[in-house]
Amino acid sequence: MVTEAIPNWLKKRAFLTPQRTALIYEGETYTFQNTYDHAIVMTQKLAAIPVTKGDFVGVLLKNHPDTVMILYALQMIGATAVIFNNRLTQEELAWQLDDSDCTTFITEKAFEPMILSLKEKQTSYAILFKEELSQHQRAKVNILNEFVLDNTCTIMYTSGTTGFPKGVMQTYGNHWWSSIGSALNLGLTETDRWLCTVPLFHISGYSILIRSLIYGMPIILHDGFDEYRVIEDIHHHQVTIMSVVSTMLNRIVRVLGSEQMPSSFRCMLLGGGPASLALLNKCADKGIPVFQTYGMTETSSQIVTLSPEDSMKKIGSAGKPLFPSQLKIVDRDGLEVSSHLEGEIVVKGPNVTRGYLNREVETAEKIRNGWLHTGDIGYVDSEGFLYVLDRRSDLIISGGENIYPAEIEGVLQSHEGIIEAGVIGWKDEQWGQVPIAFVVTEKGNSISGPDLISFCQQKLAKYKVPKRIVFIDVLPRNASNKLMRRKLREELEKDE
Repeated sequence: MVTEAIPNWLKKRAFLTPQRTALIYEGETYTFQNTYDHAIVMTQKLAAIPVTKGDFVGVLLKNHPDTVMILYALQMIGATAVIFNNRLTQEELAWQLDDSDCTTFITEKAFEPMILSLKEKQTSYAILFKEELSQHQRAKVNILNEFVLDNTCTIMYTSGTTGFPKGVMQTYGNHWWSSIGSALNLGLTETDRWLCTVPLFHISGYSILIRSLIYGMPIILHDGFDEYRVIEDIHHHQVTIMSVVSTMLNRIVRVLGSEQMPSSFRCMLLGGGPASLALLNKCADKGIPVFQTYGMTETSSQIVTLSPEDSMKKIGSAGKPLFPSQLKIVDRDGLEVSSHLEGEIVVKGPNVTRGYLNREVETAEKIRNGWLHTGDIGYVDSEGFLYVLDRRSDLIISGGENIYPAEIEGVLQSHEGIIEAGVIGWKDEQWGQVPIAFVVTEKGNSISGPDLISFCQQKLAKYKVPKRIVFIDVLPRNASNKLMRRKLREELEKDE
């Protein structure tokens, strides 16, 4: 059987467009040739550790050009990058390092207190701070001239909202087809520049790095999200595309006020869960082009996206599957249902993972006949557009009625005094479960719980109206800004 391969992405890009801008970070600019040269030095230093082809290398790093060079260098060596979430506790990090059988672990001094306690445990992997790499000697290394598409490029752990997290294996082919599918949908221009404020350890951030190499597109990299800095850099660097989740977009809209995005800005790529219609309508009023998407770690970023020509007439939809991908809605027996009927979203395509690291049982449960069973609930309309309702695990069943937290959250966030909202189901003797809402309000706003319940009563069926409003300073979110509903449940349990 012939294995499919593709030229080394960074090496090929440096050959094609060496002087084109690859990366901008805090005023410092790197061309693709610069980036290649830096990455080559990094491969030589990593080889001296030694890191070799086939190794699993743990990476715990912040958004920074050093991180970009290390991730590119691991590709060129042929090592698999096991990319860890920066918000992991020491116990969670230690567990994932052991689970993935890493031979080397690269981190930085910012995480030193946590890492020192790891060192005391006589770990089986070498621990290296990136700041030490500058003192390392260089060793000879064979740079891969091509990437085998079936080989594992990266491993990212799922958030682990239930049970232990699982390492999602992402191949070079997964990343390649994700980039191609995105370009076929969003289009590609010579002036495109992607602003990356999402973490590089998350698939939304890492996928931007891959697109940069494949498209020959500059990235403006931030070390975190700041809405004022975002708006400034969109203007200053003529940014055309940005990846966001709802909370980020909400903050951008608030700061923009009456200001408009520059005409050169063409795409706010919105992922991370369903967005409220109120937010999408606000963006439409301000002329902000929002393209809602649906994807996950297992699909190497987006797998469904709303095309530009449909963005206004299908507000609220995540769109149609990208060209290389497929989608269907199935019932509990796995049978496909008709349009407008709710069911589980299942997807298929060359960007879908082949499975979970060392988890054959879980892989077999989630991936059946090539179809990934996402655990998300949605429906497609008569034209095939996907509408994502919620996670199956977040569904509230009250008196036999299905209640989707995202719908209630959207209504609450449409109130001018509410910054964000989170809704969970809570046990109830009469109904089984009832919705409870947690809200974050604008500073100085004196809105009360009864006021918000009255507001919801005007917009929601009676059984969907929250039975209680809990005011909170900040909603618990993971590193990809997804709401952690189990943390909200823990808050209620404390009061029991």
